[in-house]
Amino acid sequence: MTTRELHLNAFLMNTGHHEASWRLPESDPYAHVDLAHHVHLARIAERGTFDSLFLADAPQLWGTVAQRPAGALEPLTLLTALATATEHIGLIATASTSYNSPYNLARRFASLDILSGGRAGWNIVTTAGAEAARNFGLDAEPAHAERYARAAEFLDVALKLWDSWEDDAIVADKAAGVWGDDAKIHPPRHKGTYFGVEGALNVPRTPQGYPLLVQAGSSQDGKAFAARYAEAVFTAQQTLADAQAFYADLKARTVRAGRDPGHVKVLPGIVPVIGSTEAEARAHERELEEHIVHAHGVRRLEQLLQLEPDTLALDAELPADLPPEDAIEGAKSRYTLVVELARRERLTVRQLIGRLGGGRGHLTFTGTPEQVADAIETWFTRGAADGFNIMPALLPSGLDAFVDHVVPLLRARGLLRTEYGPRRTLRERYGLPRPANQYAQPSPSAPASASAPALV
Repeated sequence: MTTRELHLNAFLMNTGHHEASWRLPESDPYAHVDLAHHVHLARIAERGTFDSLFLADAPQLWGTVAQRPAGALEPLTLLTALATATEHIGLIATASTSYNSPYNLARRFASLDILSGGRAGWNIVTTAGAEAARNFGLDAEPAHAERYARAAEFLDVALKLWDSWEDDAIVADKAAGVWGDDAKIHPPRHKGTYFGVEGALNVPRTPQGYPLLVQAGSSQDGKAFAARYAEAVFTAQQTLADAQAFYADLKARTVRAGRDPGHVKVLPGIVPVIGSTEAEARAHERELEEHIVHAHGVRRLEQLLQLEPDTLALDAELPADLPPEDAIEGAKSRYTLVVELARRERLTVRQLIGRLGGGRGHLTFTGTPEQVADAIETWFTRGAADGFNIMPALLPSGLDAFVDHVVPLLRARGLLRTEYGPRRTLRERYGLPRPANQYAQPSPSAPASASAPALV
C-alpha cells in the first residue's frame, strides 16, 4: 500500500469527451446547457470522492456547430450553481489571462471560493488562436512568449489582490462602531507592462486564501510558468515513458524555482472506455468511432497543423514537410504530441482522427475496470502522475461506470480515500498548505498557514 494519495479530477464536457458521443441514443444533444445534467454529473463525481471537477472554456465558438454540441455555459456562473448542489467536491473553472482583467477575474474567483466554502480552483490558460483574438479587437493572436509574459504579470496582480485583505481585517466591533481595520487593507498600486491596478479587492480574503492554481500548457513556456505558479498541472501524455519524463522535468523545474515539488500535482488526462470484458469495451469504442464524421476531423487536424484546406488525404499518413514546433504560435505542446503519435505508430489520417476522437490527444484507455485500475496504478506508482484527469468518452454513463467499477478497486488497493473526511477546502484535499498573506506580519500565535475564520 502506498502512503501517497491518488488525486482524481472529473473533466466534464457536455455529452462526453468523444466527439461523436452526442450521436448515441442515450445522449441528450442539449445537455451542455442543462443545469440538471451538470448537477447529476457533479454528484456522481462526489459519490466517487473525486477531489474536484473541471470545466474547460474559451472566449470563442470552436470550429463549426455541425460537428458536436457547441458553446458552453460560462464556467464560473455554472460552478456557483454547482456549489449549492454539492458539499465536498472542488470546482475548477478555466479562465484566460489573455482576454480578462485581473481585478474582475480575481473578484469572481474570490466570490466562488467564499460561496463554496473554499472549493474554488482556477485553470489558467493563455488562449491561442486568431479567432479568439478577433473577438477582442485584435487582428492576430499575440506571440506565444508574449501571452505567457502577460499571464505571469496577471498572476502577480491577482495574488496581490487576493492578499489585499488580511485575514483579520474584519473587526465587526458593534460597540465601538468599527467594522474593519483599514491598516489591514493593502491596495496593490500595481503599474506594469500589461496592467495598472490601483485599489484593493472589494471581496475579503477567502477560505483558501486564493483558489487552487491549475495550469495545462506543456510547452517550454508552459512548464516554466507551471514551475513558478501552478499547484496542479493537467497534461496530455500518450505513453508511460513520456509521462515519466514530463513528471520528472516539471518536478525538477519546481525545485529550481524554489518551491516544494510535492506542492505541484501532475494529473495526466485519461479517457477510460470501460466494459465488463475487454471485448465489450472494444465494442463500446467501435460504436463511438463508427459515428465520427471524418470531414470534421480533417478540418480540425489541418487547423492544428497549420495546413491549407484539402491538404490531408484520409488514407495517407501525415505529410513529411510539416512546420517545426518553433513555427507554431498556437497550442505548441499539443501539436508536437499529435505529430509524434502519428509518426510513431505510422497512422493514416483516418486512423489518427479515430485516435484523437475520444480525447484530442489525451490517452484513451479501453478495457475492463481491472485493466483501467492497473493502468492508473502503474502510472501513479512509477513516477508518471500524482493523479488523473478523468475524461469519460460518454456522459453520464462513462462517469457512472468509472465510479461504480474502477473507484472500488482503487480504494481496495489503498490508493483512494473512501470518504472525504475532515478536510474541507480544495487545497486541503490536494495536500497543500493555505498560503500566507504576502502583506501580513506572521504571529507566533496565529501561523500564516492556519485556516481563516469561516466566511460562510
